[in-house]
Amino acid sequence: MSARPLCARSLFRATPLPLPTSTPTTAKCARAAFPLLLSTPPPPPPTPLPLQPHRPSSSSSSTRWRTRQTSDPYTKSSKLSALKSRAAYKLLEIDARHRLFAPGQSVVDLGYAPGSWSQVARNRVGDGGRVVGIDVIPAMPPRGVSALQGDFLSEGVQGRVREFVREWRGGKGRGGEGSVLESGRGVEEVGEEAEEGDGEKRVSAAREADLLHGRVVDVVLSDMMMNTSGNPFRDHVGSIDLCMAALTFCHDCLRTGGHFLCKFYQGPEDKDLENRLKRLFEKVHRIKPDSSRKESRESYFVGLRRKADVSKEEALR
Repeated sequence: MSARPLCARSLFRATPLPLPTSTPTTAKCARAAFPLLLSTPPPPPPTPLPLQPHRPSSSSSSTRWRTRQTSDPYTKSSKLSALKSRAAYKLLEIDARHRLFAPGQSVVDLGYAPGSWSQVARNRVGDGGRVVGIDVIPAMPPRGVSALQGDFLSEGVQGRVREFVREWRGGKGRGGEGSVLESGRGVEEVGEEAEEGDGEKRVSAAREADLLHGRVVDVVLSDMMMNTSGNPFRDHVGSIDLCMAALTFCHDCLRTGGHFLCKFYQGPEDKDLENRLKRLFEKVHRIKPDSSRKESRESYFVGLRRKADVSKEEALR
């Protein structure tokens, strides 16, 4: 009788292979290869930390700033006097030394926000004068101050400034749009060392040139400053660029005999700026007011009595 063929089920009923048994030699080798895994018990789970309320961190610089602000006498005084900021005292001190303002003048404050310099200028020129603040950011001007939002180097903004000042001068009867300064420190001083007849001719020529080129502003102020980066040279160069922009505005809009004030950070390029100012103004002064913090590198240039017949290329080269 022939043998029955094996079916698939029979094949799978084969005797299973015996499992390997641990021998002393095998255990010894395992302990030698993984001593920590076999001899060290697993660490206990970490204990959860208690939840703490979130508190915003305060940097040391912000702490120093708050301490300085609360102890600064000029900051305290500015709040008591309803001034926009302590910067007002810097302008008051500079004006006391160099007599920038006179009643009835027109003043343009570049980058005026928050408006402390405009407040001082408005107080100095009185009800008969006009102050215009220009800034690229929207800001509420102080009482009695007009404001323009935009780039002060643009033709549109400069045109609106000229229109505003001309309409104001024409309305108050100060000789129309070609009138000279009435402060006694304007174009009348350009020819003060010359003979009387020659001086009158100079005044007339300066008046006509101002009228022709749209130079109608008596005083230009610039307290502009970029956000500091922590790099002293970069901050210095940025401040010089802003001063150069303000000086360009002066050449376009400041009348003969007018005054200019700008802030800058001290550095290697401020001498070049001073030389440019000397080409456009009769007198140039460098000043650091007492109200300016001693640790600050800020300083100011004062340009007194703009010269006549100075081209933009010569002034800004």
